[in-house]
Amino acid sequence: MLQAAPGKITLVGIGPGHVEHMTARARAAIAEADVVVGYVTYIKLVADLIDGKEVVRKGMTEELDRAVSALEAARAGKKVALISSGDAGVYGMAGPTYEVLFQAGWTPDDPVAVEIVPGASALNACAALVGAPLTHDFCAISLSDLLTPWPVIARRLDAAAAADFVVALYNPKSGRRTRQIVEAQRLFLRHRRPDTPAVVVKSAYRRRQTIHHTTLDRLVEADIGMLSTVLIGNSATFVRDGLMVTPRGYANKYDTEHEAREGERPGRSLSTGLLGWLDTLRAQAAAGHTVADLACLYNLPADYIAATLAEPEDRAHD
Repeated sequence: MLQAAPGKITLVGIGPGHVEHMTARARAAIAEADVVVGYVTYIKLVADLIDGKEVVRKGMTEELDRAVSALEAARAGKKVALISSGDAGVYGMAGPTYEVLFQAGWTPDDPVAVEIVPGASALNACAALVGAPLTHDFCAISLSDLLTPWPVIARRLDAAAAADFVVALYNPKSGRRTRQIVEAQRLFLRHRRPDTPAVVVKSAYRRRQTIHHTTLDRLVEADIGMLSTVLIGNSATFVRDGLMVTPRGYANKYDTEHEAREGERPGRSLSTGLLGWLDTLRAQAAAGHTVADLACLYNLPADYIAATLAEPEDRAHD
């Protein structure tokens, strides 16, 4: 008796939800699949692509079940498209699937192949709709405490706010989880101006898309739910003509004629970059500033300042 050919699991990031924003590879992976597995809402988003296929629909909190179903179908020789909105590796199904695979003894040499098809995550989709808020350093934090202890989330929020990241908040609020966004706002207001730009995007690129510009101090007044993503700007982010923009920092180096400012060189680090700062730090230490003084001045850990000053000067300038 012939054995079934080994199957395959393709983790498909379908992007924000509209077929126009899916990659060609994502559409092809779904077309090639014998079985499509996904959260019921995501299945609806690709309904036009799955006629005639076996479809396994799962609920909101059944991520592990989705992964188990995908593995069982692949072990039976079927090609499986396990779909996630956005990117499968960003709060998506890639992590739970690998956990299930490893627990089942799977390795990359296993007959069941695994492929991840990337897609545009919610923060990319929302940013494209509102301007250019992610042009400088940013991070993403989920406010869901279904699997992560709140103190861990709170420490991440506080650190990101203090470090002046633009922040994308995923899973900001649900019918049961209403206070998390209030606590996030409270933590950010410890470090950011009340008028810091913020925007709430709901159902980006889907039928009921809404965009609400606001400020940090009024954030919790907005209509926020599980289909929302919240973007909070950094200290340089501004809104002009309805567009949220975070400057990259060109004004620190170039004047209005696009010429390098005095002391700056095109293509080289800022004069206040690492090497320039090291020179300044050593000069300040030589002038009598203590490690504690310098740690306070630059809002950096004292042990980091001490270790930096202890480095041989020639090594520091390598």
